[in-house]
Amino acid sequence: MIKTANLAALELERRAVDRLRRFPRRPALIVYRFRETISLLIRGLLRVYVRFEVIGGERLPNDDESFVLVANHSSHLDSVCLLAALPLCRLHRVFPVAAEDYFFRNLPRTWFAAVVMNALPFGRQWRVRESLSLCRRLLAEPGNVLIIFPEGTRSRTGAIQPFKPGIGALLAGGEVNVLPCYLEGAFQAWPKGRRLPRPRKVRLIIGAPRIFADEINAETIARELRRAVELLREDDGRA
Repeated sequence: MIKTANLAALELERRAVDRLRRFPRRPALIVYRFRETISLLIRGLLRVYVRFEVIGGERLPNDDESFVLVANHSSHLDSVCLLAALPLCRLHRVFPVAAEDYFFRNLPRTWFAAVVMNALPFGRQWRVRESLSLCRRLLAEPGNVLIIFPEGTRSRTGAIQPFKPGIGALLAGGEVNVLPCYLEGAFQAWPKGRRLPRPRKVRLIIGAPRIFADEINAETIARELRRAVELLREDDGRA
């Protein structure tokens, strides 16, 4: 009897995860209002707890334009900081690209990724082409924003790792703006392996938008974007 009940519970959880993983999602007013409320709370906590600051926010494109934000990745704070840098009115059109095998593995993590973060599940080991195709379709519509961490996973040292060529494949030959960003202090505040964040100052530096309409080599684009993020860090260090 207990075994049967456990199997039934596991089946219900699997169905819930599968439902939340589906993308694109249907608009739901109650989800929108909940996400907005949580977002306001998170923005307030970021301002108070890590003294979050945005530099270069005036570089963000207009509300009716689709674009991509790419940044270094060393902390779970990274996605929420990039989301907090965008106007609240765009919240439901912003999609952090999240590893499907990590964020969409069990119900609590899937619920947080889908409902709170509005994350787009991306296959890192399988369904890569399908995931890239979905990203292109979103960017072809006006007003959508993708948040992408081209390193693929959080840095364990805080150093910027090589960017995967997938970001280049997404942007090659297209007219979509991509803005390189550098997150300073997120690693010190909440490094990989730490259970809870520390009160360290975090800054987001947004660089000038770029377009790779004349470049078709994915690896070249990935290297150029990584260098652009590094330059934001270096320029900030000289400021």
